[in-house]
Amino acid sequence: MKFAKTALVLTLLASSAAYADFSANVGYASEYHYRGIFQKNSSASGGLDYEQGGFYAGTWAADVGDGLEVDGYFGYAGEIGGIDLSLGYTGYFYTGDFDDTYQEINLGTGYGPLSLEVALGEYENFDGPTQDYVYYALTLESEAGFYGKYAGFSEDFDGEYLELGYGATVADIDVGVSLIFANDDLVGDDEESIVFTIGKSFDIN
Repeated sequence: MKFAKTALVLTLLASSAAYADFSANVGYASEYHYRGIFQKNSSASGGLDYEQGGFYAGTWAADVGDGLEVDGYFGYAGEIGGIDLSLGYTGYFYTGDFDDTYQEINLGTGYGPLSLEVALGEYENFDGPTQDYVYYALTLESEAGFYGKYAGFSEDFDGEYLELGYGATVADIDVGVSLIFANDDLVGDDEESIVFTIGKSFDIN
């Protein structure tokens, strides 16, 4: 199945590359948290993205201490009657022993400032039994850059978190700050974190 997904992406890339938008990004986070879970202090990242007619594909990598987290993703996003809809795939891979592979189907919808995302995933779990999980997130975002997110996990994973933040672009540099409140099911102890981020995107057409 993985080979079929790869072949589909390559075919679409080859057929429409001349009309596509390509971009790159670099970033830095004072603490790298993903879905409420702490990954590493002081983490740099970078990625490449492709977009054409609603179809998107890309890759992104971040420093997690023991090697890199390398993500690959593709999907389609569109709008019907003012409602945003998306369907995609994401794989999370690691060059070291920091973690094992995650693969998931991503579903998303939104209307105005409110959006909902759901991921149906499978975790390879090293030598242990494979685990299934569902991730869900409800986000409310204002045009001024403030947002609030309530999210969590179910099935073989458990835990919830609340994230409140603000993002802005200053002189073509993206800056952000967020407060993360995760419960003990997610991080082992109740944890509050403040995260500062900075990043830059580049068109490479």
